[in-house]
Amino acid sequence: MQEGEGSGLQPLLLGDVVISAERAAEDALEAGIPFEHELVFLLLHGILHLLGYDHERGTVEQAQQMEAREQAVFSQLKTDFLTEDGYL
Repeated sequence: MQEGEGSGLQPLLLGDVVISAERAAEDALEAGIPFEHELVFLLLHGILHLLGYDHERGTVEQAQQMEAREQAVFSQLKTDFLTEDGYL
């Protein structure tokens, strides 16, 4: 929390990631992927934003960097922790 009221109180706190489980379930169903994969991907996406990656307000190159990092980390997470049916 580095902006607004209370900024600087927790200098090691990056922020929050909020995920709508209902929306994630809808998106997973629509994409034909396991719910757990969608949750992990959304969490990763949010963490990358907290680390400074930005695909919305940055340049095209910055968006591509975020996407490449996202895909690399998610691929590794799938290999190490997720099964094809989605369970951890």
